[in-house]
Amino acid sequence: MNNLFCIIAQAAGASEASQTAAPASGGGFNPLILMLLFLGAMYFLMIAPQRKRQKQHEKMLNELESGDSVITIGGIYGKITNKTDKTFTLKVSDTTKIEILKSAVAQKVQDAPEAAQK
Repeated sequence: MNNLFCIIAQAAGASEASQTAAPASGGGFNPLILMLLFLGAMYFLMIAPQRKRQKQHEKMLNELESGDSVITIGGIYGKITNKTDKTFTLKVSDTTKIEILKSAVAQKVQDAPEAAQK
């Protein structure tokens, strides 16, 4: 990362020096173009994949129905018994039901553990 900043600083210094010494010849990189390329790379490497994962998670939450087994972000396994606009009711044992926010569901589980089936 330090190398990138050194390159940017050198490019900025070189363009300033060329502007004071002689008229610009139109060659070389403008520091603004370099910064735009850097921001574009950051978008495609960091922001776009995160948005894709977020959309997949929202799709999974919308497709969940009663009877599906899930695991929460806290590590609780349960089976959905009721669904509202913002919450799920999970059955975690024969006598225990808890209500959680939809955003607390981490993933859908295909084969629930034995503890959640009891």
